[in-house]
Amino acid sequence: MRSSRKWLFISILFILILALTACNDEGDSGSGEAKEFIIGYSGPLSGPAAFYGEETLNGLTLAVEDINEAGGFEVDGQTYKIKLSSLDDKYLPNETAANAKRLVQEDKVNVVYSPHSGGIYAMQVFNEQEDFIIMGYTSEPGATAQGNTLNVRIPPRYDNYLEPFTKYEMERFGKKIAFLPTASQYGKDWAEALRPVWEANGGEIVFDESIDFSKDTDFQTIMSNALNTNPDVLFIGGPSEPTALVLKQARDLGFEGGFLVMDQAKVDQMAAVLGGGYDLLEGVVSTVPLVNSEFPGTKQFVEAYQKKHDKDPGAEAGFHYLSLYVLTEAMKVAGTVENTKKIMASLNQGAKNVPEEKQVYVVPSVSDEGGFEPALRMAYIEDGELHILDGDK
Repeated sequence: MRSSRKWLFISILFILILALTACNDEGDSGSGEAKEFIIGYSGPLSGPAAFYGEETLNGLTLAVEDINEAGGFEVDGQTYKIKLSSLDDKYLPNETAANAKRLVQEDKVNVVYSPHSGGIYAMQVFNEQEDFIIMGYTSEPGATAQGNTLNVRIPPRYDNYLEPFTKYEMERFGKKIAFLPTASQYGKDWAEALRPVWEANGGEIVFDESIDFSKDTDFQTIMSNALNTNPDVLFIGGPSEPTALVLKQARDLGFEGGFLVMDQAKVDQMAAVLGGGYDLLEGVVSTVPLVNSEFPGTKQFVEAYQKKHDKDPGAEAGFHYLSLYVLTEAMKVAGTVENTKKIMASLNQGAKNVPEEKQVYVVPSVSDEGGFEPALRMAYIEDGELHILDGDK
């Protein structure tokens, strides 16, 4: 009996020694097996803004693939591979909020991407309580003016464009403008910001209505009404594809003036919708297409995107790609993938630490409110050619 107990004791001791040895071996290997880190995305993947939503998701997906193929990212000695969980919100803020709650509850995410201001505002109601970071793709200044401590604004704020866009269109075409922006919250806010700037420069708003791209597909009636007021300039914008169709309707009805285009719509994407070339876009002032930019990582990203999707990427794709590198670099600095406040506090340094070859855009700083602060640039179309103002960097 004693012999049996002795051998039982020896066996247990041997098993414990093996277990301790295994633990020591795992400790010696550094981070060991990579853990899964899930990020959420809610955006318009169907409906009239689907093209826009797909662009944002494509850029984010490419960043996930590149990071994972490079071995993941390491935080405090632990390696992580990223999983992207995406849901369609049809460009509807209430759907964004529902998707975010689902992503947080089911996938346990602490980061949710949204590419429209309505969805971002909807999540701001509860994201601090639920402890997740909103990675928001909107140029809406108000997105970072609410005091939300877990909110990031990825593109440059649009109010920086109001004065130079206004002066260009007035000097070239005249001071009467017709407002025809998208009916989204972003479009309403853009219009509210533009009105005082246009009027302060001596301009007149001769028509003021919006277009609901989720409902309207024929723009002839509203465009005819706008053109009956004899505007020199049309203020249009929203997702690139429907915005291009609005512009074409104006041209088809004989409008020969200029177009002040909201930054969500991209001139290269609009040109592609209209068959290529910039002839129909004569007189447009807008933001600079990504393919016409020359930042350290732009060429590499454009080539990779073209190879994967057989088309040029837009700014939405480029900024989403860059933003994930900023986020993971911030996590490295913070030493955590879980503490959202430490991650937010490390975003500025994270932007500075992005490898040069991944700098699709250069972001010199991230504001205390969470806004990316790249340099201001604008593009305009004259004589069928695209021109860039304020340098090429």
